[in-house]
Amino acid sequence: MSQLNIEVNGRKVSREVLARTHLGDFLRDDLRLTGTNLSCEHGVCGACTVLIDGKPVRSCITFAAACEGRQITTIEGYDTDPIMLKLRDAFNTNHALQCGFCTPGMLATSRDIVLRLPDADEERVRIELSGNICRCTGYQGITASVLSVLKHFRDEPNEQVDAMRRAAAQGKAALPPETDAPKTFSGFEAKSIQREAKAVANGADAAPAGSGAASGAATSAPGKGTSVKSGFNVDFPAVKVWEFMSDLKAVAACLPGAVIESQEGNEVKGRIAIKFGPMNAAFKGAATLERDESNMSAVLRGAGQDSLSQSRAKGDVGYRVTSVADDRARVDVDLLYSLQGPLAQFSRSGLVQDFVKRMIADFGRNVSLRLSQPEGSDAPLPQAEFSPFKMFMGVLWARIKRLFGGGKEE
Repeated sequence: MSQLNIEVNGRKVSREVLARTHLGDFLRDDLRLTGTNLSCEHGVCGACTVLIDGKPVRSCITFAAACEGRQITTIEGYDTDPIMLKLRDAFNTNHALQCGFCTPGMLATSRDIVLRLPDADEERVRIELSGNICRCTGYQGITASVLSVLKHFRDEPNEQVDAMRRAAAQGKAALPPETDAPKTFSGFEAKSIQREAKAVANGADAAPAGSGAASGAATSAPGKGTSVKSGFNVDFPAVKVWEFMSDLKAVAACLPGAVIESQEGNEVKGRIAIKFGPMNAAFKGAATLERDESNMSAVLRGAGQDSLSQSRAKGDVGYRVTSVADDRARVDVDLLYSLQGPLAQFSRSGLVQDFVKRMIADFGRNVSLRLSQPEGSDAPLPQAEFSPFKMFMGVLWARIKRLFGGGKEE
């Protein structure tokens, strides 16, 4: 591991990275800037193109550690860039995108063309774009967009653009104009969870009325992953439930497929096995529990990798215990997860989200069973049994009932 200090989209970033980590993976997995797409991962297709010190670079073949002290600009960092603002409008007007997968890299290259070659004709534009592959559009709309922006700045000179062109001609970084945004950056995922934790600490509801939090609604959180909100009731006092939920090994024993192999304070290492139709994985990794004792709320942050498919998973499990009655408590669960690799195709499937909600429901039943054990019992908690077939059939049956109006989401 080595310490990496760079500036990403105008914000300072300091992280430890492995020497073999590529910049594209670092941007997507560590900073959750998923606008940078990875496709060929050989530096051929151009989908992963970002700016390093104002110049387009293939992030899939650039080591993150080699960017020490550099300024990185991704598709999320162009909001004040006058060239990119015109290019985005032109791409929209000329129908220059369809699936959009190549678009972030295509826009970065197009911006470079406008900067370096103010008098470029169609033939030169096509040559410059040849390093970016698009499987949808046939390039006609993309070429027309670049040419229209070049013409715009010839007809209506822009002082900022002229200054950026002079800097590029002198070999200096032609970066987007700076904003008043703060120069510290802690990552989208962490900031989001912190905001939610503050809302919970202040007594705010886990989700607005009608949002489906209680029923287990699943939504996509842009740039972060898929969010599933659910919960369950337990016929025990809230204080007792919270005490139990603070015991990581006891909690793991209630989660189907989960095993904790070692624990040091609030940090644990273990694995969780998942089998769902064609998806069969065993993620092994580590997690850290952050607790708020006064509000009986916590967030378990974890990451792991499946040894078979090499897919990577990250997830934050936030939960809060509230009192419903003297002998009854409610546990609200907010799961935010993301997958990278071959298994990512399953992550947003509605059936998979139903599967996750069913796991949460089974987890709640297991918590009740564990709490029912006699006080003072030293007997180890048995691991929760996991029946993939039973759970799969349960999910399918619940979906069929909802389809015909005969059941509600759990």
